[in-house]
Formats: sequence, C-alpha cells, structure tokens
Amino acid sequence: MTRSFKQGLKVTSIVMAAALVLSLAIGAYAGPKAASQDIVDTAVAAGSFKTLAAALQAAGLVDTLKGKGPFTVFAPTDEAFAKLPPGTVEDLLKPENKEKLVAILTYHVVPGKVLAPQVTKMNSVKTLNGQSLAIKVNDGTVMVDNAKVIKTDILCSNGVIHVIDSVILPK
Repeated sequence: MTRSFKQGLKVTSIVMAAALVLSLAIGAYAGPKAASQDIVDTAVAAGSFKTLAAALQAAGLVDTLKGKGPFTVFAPTDEAFAKLPPGTVEDLLKPENKEKLVAILTYHVVPGKVLAPQVTKMNSVKTLNGQSLAIKVNDGTVMVDNAKVIKTDILCSNGVIHVIDSVILPK
C-alpha cells in the first residue's frame, strides 16, 4: 500500500471511531428523547447537571431556557461545579447573589443553535450576557474559555447542549 492510502485509511478509522464514541456519549447524556425535550428537561433527565439545574432555578432562568429559543448551552457538569472553591456554589445560590449568578449562567448560553462543526470554525461567540466566549481548537480538543468541551451536539427541542468540564466565568 502507498503511504497516502495508509494515511487515508487511518484518518477514516479515526473519524469512524470518533463518530461511534460521540453517538454513545450523546446517548449516555441525553437519552433517546432528547430532541423532543427542551434544554432544561434534557439536562435534568441526564442526571449529571443537578447543580446547573439548581442554579438555573435560583437565577430565575428556567423559563427562559424552556422557551422557544433556539439556544446553545455550554453546560458544566456537577463535577465541573465541584472544581470551584468550597462554598462558591452555595454562596452563588443565595438570593442576594442572584445578579452575579445570572451573569455567570448567561455567559454559558449563546443565542441560536450552534452545532459542533460551526463552533470549531469560530474564534469567539457572543453570549446572552453580552460578553464573548473565546473558542480554541487544538489537536481536536475544543476549549471554550478555560473549559474543555467533552460532549457535543445534544439536540433539544429548543436548541443544543455542549457539555463542558469547568464552569466558565465572565470577565
């Protein structure tokens, strides 16, 4: 076999393996009903976003993300919230910190439905809080500010969820 043919086979194998892993990951996070459920219901059903759901409730953003949209949410997992300094989440959930919580959560939301192939072609994207997220792609890893995108394109009735491994904070 020629070298370019072997390289082509290798690339094809990698792409097929990535597609299989992605489809399994989406199923694990979203389940088969994801496209018929809104962003909030999809996140709650996944079971890995309890802290995010509590924060959305405390911030009064549940109705917004259950709305028509479309929205793109870079959703931090419970493990991502656990990386924050001790007491941070509890402090943010207090009524007197609602404005700060809203600013943080809306920094994770982009108006419109932005799928992974589009995200990887962007350098930044404007969020609902008015600030822009920096996007970098390096060796197939997508970073949104300081967070690694670990799952992509979880389709919902009113948008899409991309799962991230860290909570991202506005500037």
